[in-house]
Amino acid sequence: MTDLAALRQTVEMPDTPVPVVIFGAGSIVSDAHLPAYRDLGVPIAGIYDPDFAKADALAAAWDTQAFATLEAAVDAGRVIYDLAVPPVAIPALLEALPDGATAIIQKPLGSDLQQADAIMRILNRKGIHAAVNFQLRFAPMSLALKDAMAQGVLGDLVDFDATLALDTPWHLWAFLADLPRVEILLHSIHYLDFVRDILGNPSGIHAKTMGHPSSTVSNTRTSMMLDYGDTVRCALSINHNHGFGRKFQACEFRICGTKGAAYMKLGVNLDYPNGEPDELWLNTDGAWRQVPLVGDWFIAAFHGRFAQVQRFAAGLDPELTGSARDAWHTMALVEAAYESSQNPMHAIKEAPDA
Repeated sequence: MTDLAALRQTVEMPDTPVPVVIFGAGSIVSDAHLPAYRDLGVPIAGIYDPDFAKADALAAAWDTQAFATLEAAVDAGRVIYDLAVPPVAIPALLEALPDGATAIIQKPLGSDLQQADAIMRILNRKGIHAAVNFQLRFAPMSLALKDAMAQGVLGDLVDFDATLALDTPWHLWAFLADLPRVEILLHSIHYLDFVRDILGNPSGIHAKTMGHPSSTVSNTRTSMMLDYGDTVRCALSINHNHGFGRKFQACEFRICGTKGAAYMKLGVNLDYPNGEPDELWLNTDGAWRQVPLVGDWFIAAFHGRFAQVQRFAAGLDPELTGSARDAWHTMALVEAAYESSQNPMHAIKEAPDA
C-alpha cells in the first residue's frame, strides 16, 4: 500500500537563494509572488513598474525598494528576474535583460503563438534561461500525483477528465471585456499545460469555445478533446457560468489508469475569490484514500515554481522544469484549440425526403 503522506509535494530550496527583481506591481505580485518569496526566504532586490507610485507603495509594504527606472532594475547585480507583466510587455523587458540572465515569465507566453515565437527568438538570441509561470504543475496535489504515477501505482493512464461548472466573477477583471481570447488563453491554459505535463503532447485537438448571454466576456465556456491515439481519452468541459449556487458546482480532474485512479479538486476556483481547500484522492487497491496535502494551488504552487528556478540558478538542477521552450508547446496547443473552434464541425446529414 502506498504511503500517501510520503508522496513528494514540495521542491527543496537551495541553501542560499538568489535575490529576485520583480517587474510589475499588480495583484498577482502582492497576492502570490511576494508571499511565496517570503515563505521561501528569497530576498527581494526591488520592484519595477512604469507606475512608480504603485511600485513604491508595494515595495514599502514589503520592506524593499522600488526602482525608478528600468535601467536601475536591470542593473541590480546577480538576480533572477520575475516578469509578472501582461504579455504585450514581455518582449521589451526581455530585450532589456542582460544576455544569459535567468528569468521567470508570467503566463501566457504571449497572447498567441506568433508572439510566443517572437519571445522564443529573443530568448535564444540573448541566451536567456527562462521558465514560465504555469504553476499548476507544481501544486502539492500535482507533485503528489506525479510521484504516485512515477511509482507505478496507477499503471498506464487511460482517461483524463476535467469538469468545471463554476460561477466565475468575471467583473473583477474589467480589462477582459475587450479581449477576443479569454477562457482558453487565460484560464484553461493551466489545465492544458498540466495535461501535457503528465501525458505529453497530443497529436491534435478538437475544441469549441464560446461566450454566454449573461456575460460581456467573449468566451467563458469551452469543450475540448485531445487526441492521444486509441488508448488514452482526454476531455475537458469548462463552464464558468454555472450560477445556480454552490451545491452542484465543480472544479475537478478524474485521472484513471490501468491499476488505479486519482481525483483532484481544484479548490481555488470554487467560491472565488475565497476558494476552498484542494483535495487529492487515490484509489490503488479498491478503496479511495485522501492524500494529506501540505498546501493549495494558491499559493503553494508558486513555492514549487520559484524553488525550481532557484535550484537551477544554484546549479542543483541541470535544466528548468516548465521552461519557455516547453511552454511554447502549451501555446501551440492553445492556438490549435482556437483554430479548431473557428472551423465548423462536420454537418449532420439531412434525412432524405419521404
